[in-house]
Amino acid sequence: MAAPHRIADPALARCRERRVGWALAEMPVVAALRSRFARERPLAGIRVAACLHVTAETANLARTLQAAGALVRLCASNPLSTQDDVAARRSP
Repeated sequence: MAAPHRIADPALARCRERRVGWALAEMPVVAALRSRFARERPLAGIRVAACLHVTAETANLARTLQAAGALVRLCASNPLSTQDDVAARRSP
C-alpha cells in the first residue's frame, strides 16, 4: 500500500535523481553506510519518522535508513527550505 502524500507538482520529480545523486557523491560516508546496511539490514522492522528540511541530503539519509530495513516517513519542517523537486517524488 502506498503511503499518503501531497505533491503540488509531480512533474518536478524528474529533476530529483540528478540532485540526490550529486549529493550522495558528496557524502561518501553515507554512501558506504548505505552499502553496508543494505547487506546487514540492522533496522529491519523499525519505524522511523522525522520532520526535517526536505533536501537532497535528507533524501539520502532516508534512503540509507530504508536500505537498513527501516520503514521511513518524512514530513517537511519548513516550506522555505524544502527543495520542491526532492519532495515531489516518493522514494521507492
